[in-house]
This record gives sequence, C-alpha cells and structure tokens, in this order.
Amino acid sequence: MKKISLEKELREISYPGRGIVIGRSRDGKKAVAAYFIMGRSENSRNRVFVEEGEGIRTEAYDPSKLTDPSLIIYAPVRVLGNQTIVTNGDQTDTIYEGIRQGKSFSASLESREFEPDAPNYTPRISGIITLEKGAFSYEMSILKSSSGNPEECLRYTFSYDAPQPGEGRFIHTYQGDGNPLPSFEGEPKRVEIPDSCEEFASLLWESLNEDNKVSLFVRYLDLETGTYETKIVNKNQ
Repeated sequence: MKKISLEKELREISYPGRGIVIGRSRDGKKAVAAYFIMGRSENSRNRVFVEEGEGIRTEAYDPSKLTDPSLIIYAPVRVLGNQTIVTNGDQTDTIYEGIRQGKSFSASLESREFEPDAPNYTPRISGIITLEKGAFSYEMSILKSSSGNPEECLRYTFSYDAPQPGEGRFIHTYQGDGNPLPSFEGEPKRVEIPDSCEEFASLLWESLNEDNKVSLFVRYLDLETGTYETKIVNKNQ
C-alpha cells in the first residue's frame, strides 16, 4: 500500500467523522496514538475532551444543550497496564473489561457491532497499543454494517507486529459526507508520523474541516520508559 499524506487526505475528505491514527515516530523511539471527533449536529458539536486518569473522556461543553448522551459521551482512551485502548465509543470499556478477563482484542469486540444510528449505522473503530520491552505492536478494528444493511455486521481486525519508524495507519468512520453517511472501506491507510507530538497535533487539527471539527487527542509514548506526552485540542474552550 502506498503511503499517503495525512494532511492532504483530511483536507480532501469533507467529513471523515471520527478517526484513529496509530504508528511509530520517525526516530523510532515513540508509539503514537491520535483520535479526533467531528460533528454536524449541535448535539455532536457540544463536546470537549477532558483527561480522566491516564485516559480521556468526552463531556458536554454546555450541559444545558445536551439532548442525547447515548452515543457521544464515553471514554475514548483508557490504559490497562502496558496497553492503551483508543476507540470511537463505549466499546473502549468492552475491550478494557475483555482484556482484564484474558480475552484478546478481537474477541473482546465479538459482543459489539456498529452503532444503532439508522440510517448511517456508524462503524465502531478501535485500536490498541501494546508496549513490550522497548518495542510495541498494535491492532485496529472496524465493525460496520454490510453496505448499510443492519442485519449483518462485518468485522475486520488488522494487526501490526513490527511498526516501522515514521509510519502509521489511519482509519475513520466515513468515506465522506452524504445521506446516509457512507462507511469507511478497505484497510487502514498508510500514513507518515512525525517525531513531535505538538507538530502532529497541529497538522491534524489544521487539516480537519473548520466547521465540523470538535476535539483532538494525541499521545506519544516512550518505548523505553513508558512515559508519555499528551496533547488535547478542543474547539469549544
């Protein structure tokens, strides 16, 4: 698969929805995770990312305007030992509890499917980073309807056991705008990852559609020490 420009990709897709990027910094020293959310409705746009322990959660920027919390209030990022989980919904908790019980990443998601938001049936996208003695691996997953048919859930898991320096993968919920919104297709896209958390956060945030972007999370984890640097950007301040 040819490596693409993440900046160009985001600028050309009017509405990727929610997206996860996982990879390795160019200098090879850090595992990288990023997650962004976008919104078209007032309810979706009325959100911010806030830190919660080693992870983050979404919360309403203006609680008085919150109409339906069911699919927009959740913990996108949670940490369990040497593993960092990143998702676009409450399946973060499903993966967390599954792994605690000894299940694999993919097995933990067997009880879940796409979101019940007809007619879009938004895919559930998930990722997990596992640090191990100065190295790491990661997995990504998408649970989606079969061409908009809610009677069939398609389940795809992608595993990367030797991430290369300066390289990552990008998966998002929608191919672009539309009615209904068309689900992501294919395997996660191969993208470049810079060395700087600040630089990567700036590239992502500036590339997202100004009207629809809501919040962004970026984390760089040191492979030797396990320490990390986190950057959170919220349109609502």
